[in-house]
Amino acid sequence: MDLYEYQARDLFEKYEVPVLAGIIADTPEEAKAAAEKLGGVVVVKAQVKTGGRGKAGGVKVAKNPDEAFEAAQAILGLDIKGHVVKRVMVAAGARIAKEFYFSVLLDRANRSYLSLSSVEGGMEIEELAVERPEALARVEVDPLEGITPEKALEIAKAAKFDDELAPKVADVFVKLFNVYKGEDATLVEVNPLIQSEDGDIIALDGKVSLDENAGFRHPEHEELEDRDAADPLEAKAKQHDLNYVKLDGQVGIIGNGAGLVMSTLDVVAYAGEKHGGVKPANFLDIGGGASATVMAAGLDVILGDEQVKSVFVNVFGGITSCVAVAEGIVKALEILGDTATKPLVVRLDGNQVEEGREILAAANHPLVTLAAGMDEGADKAAELANA
Repeated sequence: MDLYEYQARDLFEKYEVPVLAGIIADTPEEAKAAAEKLGGVVVVKAQVKTGGRGKAGGVKVAKNPDEAFEAAQAILGLDIKGHVVKRVMVAAGARIAKEFYFSVLLDRANRSYLSLSSVEGGMEIEELAVERPEALARVEVDPLEGITPEKALEIAKAAKFDDELAPKVADVFVKLFNVYKGEDATLVEVNPLIQSEDGDIIALDGKVSLDENAGFRHPEHEELEDRDAADPLEAKAKQHDLNYVKLDGQVGIIGNGAGLVMSTLDVVAYAGEKHGGVKPANFLDIGGGASATVMAAGLDVILGDEQVKSVFVNVFGGITSCVAVAEGIVKALEILGDTATKPLVVRLDGNQVEEGREILAAANHPLVTLAAGMDEGADKAAELANA
C-alpha cells in the first residue's frame, strides 16, 4: 500500500525524523486557513500517488494566505499522470541550502534490503540514476542488523557526504530505517532530504510503501487506506481475499496459482492478436482452493467488469482435484444465476481431469465451453471476446 505524502510525513514525525509542519486541505478555503495558521511562506503540494508533481504544476510556493488559496484552486482537480488531485498539503516553507536523496527498499533479488543515497537530490534523481549511476551510492543492508549508526555512517561516506555532513545525515538515516522496520515497509524514500540555511537536516518530501502481508501486525494501517481511490472491483476482490488486479483488456482470467495465471495472461494476449487485438482484462488467482464459494466470488468480480466480454478459467488440479473445481464452477453459476451472462471457456488439467470434464459436460451450461488445452482455451476465449 502506497501512502500519500502527508501520511508519510506523519509517520516520519512519529519516529522523530525531522520534518516541517504540514496541514491537509480539500478546498482552497481550507488551504488559506492552513497558510494563516502556519504563517510565513508555505508550499501547496498536490497529494497524489505518483511522481512528477512539480513538473506538472502540482507544487506551488505561496507567500501569503491569498496566494495559498489561488495555488490550491489551481492544483485541486489537476490531472497528474492519470491521478486527479483531490487533496493538497500546505507545508511550512524552508530555506534550502543543499538537497540530498535517501531511500531504503526491499531487494527481492538478493533477499536483503538496499539503501540508495546521493548528495545530489531533487526532481531529477531518476535521470541521475541512469546518466551518472556513480553518483548514486548503493549499499546492501543486512535485514538482521538493519541500519545502525555505524552502517548509516558507511552509507553517508559511500554517497560522498563530507566529514561535517556525514554524521548529521547518518542520524536521520537511522531514524528513517526505524520507520522502514517499525511499519513493515517495502520502501521509505526521501527526495529531497535537505540541509537548511540554518544547518538543519530535514525530510522535505516522503514516499512510503507498506507491506500489506504484515497488516495483521498493524491494524492501524487500515486507516491509511484510501478506499475512495481504490478500484471498486479490486476492493470487492479484497473483501473475498482474492488476488486480483484489474487490467484494460476484454478477456477475464481465472486461474489457480500466480505462475499459471501469469502464463495465461501471456497466452491470451498472444491469441488476441488474431482476434481484433483483445487482451487480458485482469489477473485473478484463486489460490489452491477452488470451492463453489471461491469460484462464485471470482466470477462475480470478473463479470462485474463492463469491459469483460468472455472469461477464461484455466485450472490445473493438484491438491484440489478437477472434480472439486468442476463442481465449484457448476455451483458458482447456480449461485450467480442471471447475473452470469458472459461466455466461459474452461480448461482443466491434472488430478481427476477426466472426471471433472465429465461433470461440466453433464451440466451442459449454455455459457460454458470446454477446452482441451491452454492454447485452445485462450484462442476460444479471445474469439468469443471479439465476437
